[in-house]
Amino acid sequence: MPESPGGGDAGAPPQTTELERPHTDQNAAEKTDADPPVLSKNAQKKLAKQQRFEAKKAEKKAAAKEQKRRDVERKRKEWEDSLAGVSQEERAKLLESRRTLRKERMEKRSLEKENKRERLTVAREQGQNVVVDLQFSHLMNPNEIHSLVQQVRFSTQNTGFHLEKVFRLSAAAIGMHLSVISRNNNDRCASPAHLWLTGCDGEMDSALKRIPGFDKWIIEKENRSYIEALCDRKEDLVYLTADSEIVLEELDLKKFYIIGGLVDRNRWKGITLKKAQEQGIQTAKLPIGNFMKMSSSQVLTVNQVVEILLKFLETRDWKTSFFAVIPQRKRCQSDSEGNEENTVKEEHEQNDGLTASKKKCVEEVPSNS
Repeated sequence: MPESPGGGDAGAPPQTTELERPHTDQNAAEKTDADPPVLSKNAQKKLAKQQRFEAKKAEKKAAAKEQKRRDVERKRKEWEDSLAGVSQEERAKLLESRRTLRKERMEKRSLEKENKRERLTVAREQGQNVVVDLQFSHLMNPNEIHSLVQQVRFSTQNTGFHLEKVFRLSAAAIGMHLSVISRNNNDRCASPAHLWLTGCDGEMDSALKRIPGFDKWIIEKENRSYIEALCDRKEDLVYLTADSEIVLEELDLKKFYIIGGLVDRNRWKGITLKKAQEQGIQTAKLPIGNFMKMSSSQVLTVNQVVEILLKFLETRDWKTSFFAVIPQRKRCQSDSEGNEENTVKEEHEQNDGLTASKKKCVEEVPSNS
């Protein structure tokens, strides 16, 4: 019977030299590094869904950009054709009229900016303080952080689309931005709140700084937590959380109302209440249940909570504030039907205003100079 290659029993593994052993371990390590982690079927479905969403989003953005370019080019050509078909005197009148309209528009925007700056400056001294707690970035993935940054942006600013610019876009692009324009953000309010962003560090800070004009926002931006930044006002801190047992009946100008900046798809239930309790600060929840039934949880986005608070500061009426802000898809059917008339009326008023703006804007054409 021939001897086994290793010199031992046939069932024993062949021996390797010390020189061969590190080489084998290295190959195994390289194989481990090269092989991607195995995802579960559920994780694979989620990843595929996210990839489809991102691809569709990029496609829509590219289509809107291309449509805008074509619309600008078409209007410029129409303007040049209109100038070419008139006498030199008429041409001069058209150009002068256009310069006058542009000057008036720029003066109007300048006045609006000055009024906004004045309102926000007064709010810093006399307005309601609202804090957004941004210390949860370590619990979110990049897409969730991006979503939160957009919510913060919607709370404080419009998205940079002026009405006349929006109405130059295609119908698809208008659908993407129309809801943002009608939002009741802090800059547009007659009596705005004074907003604080606390915990602005790391990835969250980088994401916020990528927003155009972020450095010019008239708000408080703190790298520290609200506990550190407002250590001398701890007794006035109130964390708004749907898990609190205390119902908020009225807003107190002396208080700082804190909103948890967390997009977690319900992974971290009760985390804001637990945080507030550990810090020994007050908690409260909006009185949503007193006026409507939610079809799901009472958790709202950051910008929705800010809009509700701003609407209440304007009307001093919780019911009006809730039905003006909370989307119908989040309400039970009975509540939606009971307030359908008011909602339709508000939508008609908004559409009338937007239609009037559109009629005014379509008369303008982009400048070639």
